[in-house]
This record gives sequence, structure tokens and C-alpha cells, in this order.
Amino acid sequence: MKAEARNPKPEARGAKSEIRNPNASVPSPVKSSTPAIRARSPGFGFRHSAFGFVSDFGIRISALFRLSLLPGLLAALSLTGVAEPPAAPLSLSLALHAEVPADSPGVSLAQLAATPDGSVLPELRLLAAPRAGQPLTLTRAALQELLARATPACTVTNWSGAERVRITRRIRTLSEGDVKDLLTPALQDRCVQDRGELELRLSRPWVPVAVPDEPLTLRLMELPPSGISSLLLVRFELLSGTESVGNWQAVLQAKVWREIWVARTALRRGQAVSEADLTRERRDVLALREPLADPAATTATLELTEGLQAGAPLLQRHLRLQPVMRRGQSAEAILQDGAMSLAMKVEVLEDGAPGQLIRLRNPLSRRELRGKVQNEKTVLVCP
Repeated sequence: MKAEARNPKPEARGAKSEIRNPNASVPSPVKSSTPAIRARSPGFGFRHSAFGFVSDFGIRISALFRLSLLPGLLAALSLTGVAEPPAAPLSLSLALHAEVPADSPGVSLAQLAATPDGSVLPELRLLAAPRAGQPLTLTRAALQELLARATPACTVTNWSGAERVRITRRIRTLSEGDVKDLLTPALQDRCVQDRGELELRLSRPWVPVAVPDEPLTLRLMELPPSGISSLLLVRFELLSGTESVGNWQAVLQAKVWREIWVARTALRRGQAVSEADLTRERRDVLALREPLADPAATTATLELTEGLQAGAPLLQRHLRLQPVMRRGQSAEAILQDGAMSLAMKVEVLEDGAPGQLIRLRNPLSRRELRGKVQNEKTVLVCP
């Protein structure tokens, strides 16, 4: 049976709680295992009985209240606890180098000095690299100041080696061939694209210059309004990463090479392309302003619109579809109007290939018509 807890007396000073079992033959008072009711919670001003009497599990509600205050108490202790001591400053003994080459990413501590025991120094960037041809000299005091700005917790207690370090930029000589190797792909992508292979030559001798010994990129600053020509002036800038190396201008001679169709022997007008003596040669096409022809790219029957001399390039205007109707011949013209169809004989006034519109003439009325060539004998008259 479930035990019954009750307090036969009102709460007062000296009052005690009593627990009775209704099923016992002789009721006997049992002292509670908990402190007296008159005991107060420290620091609060109310009785424990305000939170209830002993439960079936032998735990007072007041005990749960005390447990609920435990996390806040621990948090308060952690806030008021002793702070961790700051990290001790790092002391270094460094041997300063006398000469240091630098790159565009900058100058680090590991490049400027070394430790006596040979331990690896961190790649700590202290300053930017000097420009090509403009060396920079740093004393130990200046280096100590740069190190203090980068890492205040790091100090050098013992210096050895050189009294000062000279920082220079790795350089190389930019030759005429290097300039052409940079200009050619830039102009190819910008102006020539798929028209052919660009070839450049400098009209004036190039004066070699010192540039950083790093990968360089070229940026075109000015081009002729007409684009690539056989002779052109170009202004460009060289960059090492994001750093500008300098600006230059150059007068260039340009050629655009491409394999094209040319006439090996003289060709006549109206000759079928399949019977023409053509060959492919690598030519400079920069001076050619008209589109080039490629008869191998189509299966249609083509013929020449004009005669060509030996060695002449084959252009698109030199080719046309081979006509199936010739001027002066008779043909059957068909006129359709809905379900009605009318056929008559007409005279062809100009050559025509299938699908082309040509002029026709009615021999009876002498009236001119226009029709689309269907085949070598039939023309569909346009309404």
C-alpha cells in the first residue's frame, strides 16, 4: 500500500513532522530522516515545507530545487574564476642572411633568416617584394620592427649573421622572341580567332629589358580600329600576377596563314568544279577580304562563274550551283491555283539550278513570268 504523509500540527517553531501507516496495528511515531521543518533554506526566508513533504521515493521537492540551482552556481564560478595566464612571448635566435631573392608574393621571415639549430621558421609574410631593378636593404632593427607588427608575441633575443639584408627581385631579360611569344596568342584570340594562324615580326629592333623572373601575362591596351593588317602598331602592358611590369608599344608585321583552294592551271567559266584542276596550298590570307570557298564541304554540283588564272585563290563568288536549265531552251511551266493545275510551254530566259527563281516567257502572249526550277524540264510558276 502507498504510504500516507501528513502533518498533524500546524507549522511552528519546534513542530515535527509525523509519518503514519494506516495499516499498522499500533501507530508509532517515526522520526523523519530529513531535517526539521523549522530549518530554513540558507539565504532564502521560506520553509522547506513550502515545497512539499517527503515523497514516496524519500526525496523532498526542496532537494530538487537545490539541484536546479547547481548549473547557475557553476556558471557563476566559471565567470568569477581565475583567468588563464597569457601565453608567454616566443623568443627566437636568428641568423640574418646577407642577400635574399624575392618573388611577387612577398618576403617572408623564413627567407630573411634562419635558426642556429636548423629548425623550420613559419612562412610569415613581412613585406612586399621590391620592384625589378630596385633592391631594398633592411637592418636588424627594421626587421625587428616588421616582426613586431606581424606577431607582437614573437621577439628576437639574439641576432647573428649579417648586419643588414639586401632584398632583390629575381629578374631575367625579356628578348624579342619572348615579346612575340606573348603578343601572338593575345592577338590570335582577340582579332584573328579561327581565320588562320597568326605570324608576327617586329619592324624595329627590340631593346632587351629586365623583368621579374616569373610567369608574365600580356594585356592589349590599344589596337588599330581596322583590326589586324599587314602593318600595325600595338600598345601593351606586361603583368606579373597583379603587379604591372611596364607599358610598351611595337610596330608589327603580321601574316595569317591558312590552307586554301587555288587553281593549279587556268580554269574556264562554266567548268564543273569536279573537273577543275584545284589544289590546296598554305597561303597568307590577311590581304584577302572576301570569303574563301571550300568545295569539299558540300555535295552539290558546282561550277565556276568566271575563269581563273593559275595560282588564283578560289573564292565563294567563283562558285555557283550547276544549272539544270539553260537560257533559250523550252520547258513546261505549271500554274497551280488550289485544286486546279494548268501546264503550258515557256521559253527559259536565264540559267537556273533546282530551287532557283528564273525568268520565263510565254511564246504566245510574249508575257514574262517568274518560276522556280523543279528539274531540268519543269518550272513551277509563281502566282
